[in-house]
Amino acid sequence: MNKTQLIKSLKNQGFPENILNAFREVRREDFVPDEFKDSAYEDIPLPIGLGQTISQPYTIAFMLNLLELDKLNAKSKILEIGSGSGYVLALINEISKNSEIYGVERIESLVKQSEERLRNKRNIKIINRDGSKGLKEYAPYDRILISASCEKIPEHLYFQLKKDGIIVASVKNSIYQIKRRGLRIEKKEFSGFVFVPLIED
Repeated sequence: MNKTQLIKSLKNQGFPENILNAFREVRREDFVPDEFKDSAYEDIPLPIGLGQTISQPYTIAFMLNLLELDKLNAKSKILEIGSGSGYVLALINEISKNSEIYGVERIESLVKQSEERLRNKRNIKIINRDGSKGLKEYAPYDRILISASCEKIPEHLYFQLKKDGIIVASVKNSIYQIKRRGLRIEKKEFSGFVFVPLIED
């Protein structure tokens, strides 16, 4: 499958134009090891080393859609926990260009690689840390994306979310969309996904 075919497939699955355009603009092959570049546009997860993967494009598009980035104002704050190769940070940046975007990744070599790939994106900051506790110093966030699988819904992150914010989290084999409505929390579950686990130091 090539890039055109992948985007056509995502379009046929109903993803909106802002997400399709991000996939057009960001080169997935720049975020995978050399030996997997030929497979960059297959709709499958790919290894990025150290037991980590770059998620399947369909899964990424699904999570980005649940984040509802199109509803954000300029200068919003977005956090990705488990930012890996930096690919999803680059996609988020295409959709929400004027936002402050933060990535947290506990594997130092992946942080260095993603910083190099995203060096021209001044609004993206990547921090080398155990991300399971979030990133309090830049909170609150409009959106939080957890790209590695948690054992349970990360309720402790509700306090790092703005009052109308959204968390999209992989929990075991499901994706949850969690919306904060003032003091009320609304959750939707979408099952049938597979992720690498979020590891706490």
